[in-house]
Amino acid sequence: MKQKFFLLVGALMLTMAAHAQWRLGVTVGAASNHYRMDRQYMTDYYLKDRWGLTMGITGQYDINEWLGVRADLNWTQKNHRIGRDRVSMRYDYTNNYFQLPVMASFSFGGKKVRGFCNAGVYGGYWLSSNYDGYDYNNFSSANYKVKGHVDFNSDRDQRWDFGLVGGLGVEYRFAPHWGAKVEARYYYSTISVQKQYMRVDDYRYNSTLAFQAGVSYFF
Repeated sequence: MKQKFFLLVGALMLTMAAHAQWRLGVTVGAASNHYRMDRQYMTDYYLKDRWGLTMGITGQYDINEWLGVRADLNWTQKNHRIGRDRVSMRYDYTNNYFQLPVMASFSFGGKKVRGFCNAGVYGGYWLSSNYDGYDYNNFSSANYKVKGHVDFNSDRDQRWDFGLVGGLGVEYRFAPHWGAKVEARYYYSTISVQKQYMRVDDYRYNSTLAFQAGVSYFF
């Protein structure tokens, strides 16, 4: 009985190894970020989604024709706008993140055209932040332009990021060792970008929808 079990496991491993394949590629696209926060007493403030860029390199190990493990290294902008209608104030923030998604990849379809879905987790780090816009001067009753770099405060800013990630896409094998793909991917952050350093809790989160295209080389 034990011999049959080990023979079965060995045959299964050989079958998986026969279908296993590595691939390496690059991706580029656009990302729309949704910034959410509890405005509490700031009732005249508003938040707007903003678009940014995303690009990176991707690696995948295909265990068989329908299951693989994928990991990316990407730079993604998670931008947002904070404004105030009552005094004509607007700040456009450009936030640059370095991210590492690790996902299970499920594929289906024919030999050349295949659909796929990815699901997993990601970790990230907030690299930098800049702002541009205008503010209001109460003394002169006039607007003035603002532009600058955000200086991170270790007591206030949470630069490490973590969350869930998933995506859907289509891949086309246009050559024996080459493939092109398009994908819609969603990042859901579970960590507030602002630490709770004040008496009033102030949680703020990013949710990012990315549309990207890329090419891969199959070894």
